[in-house]
Amino acid sequence: MYVRPFMQKTFVIFKPDCMQQKHVGDVLARFEKAGFSIIGCKMTRLSPAILREHYAHVASKPFYPEIENFMKSTPVVLMALQGDNIVARVRDLLGPTDSRKAAKGTIRGDFGTDMMVNVVHASDSDENAKIEIARFFKADELYT
Repeated sequence: MYVRPFMQKTFVIFKPDCMQQKHVGDVLARFEKAGFSIIGCKMTRLSPAILREHYAHVASKPFYPEIENFMKSTPVVLMALQGDNIVARVRDLLGPTDSRKAAKGTIRGDFGTDMMVNVVHASDSDENAKIEIARFFKADELYT
């Protein structure tokens, strides 16, 4: 399949609550129905070191240990997606970070619980998408 070179990429983590509640297929189906292409996918257990790097912007906060414990509680699915205006479109599909404020019909509104237990992490900018994809995927694990 030919993919236009100007298409954007984004990164998502199917978080422990998504895994435990068996919503991976439901969430993935929404991404596919939106027309996004999967360019990388793997399952892994996140280490404390990678979590500290990924959440460096809040790693010094008193609530960080709770985030780390939650994120390493089960294996997670990591995914790189590609599509037109994908960062904004994925975030629209997810709804607000706080699932309690997310509308029904959004991923977090339908499956999330609160600010942390919110089904999926997604990159919040093109710049962060590039950083996060590089953090979690080797170049030969991406298929563009």
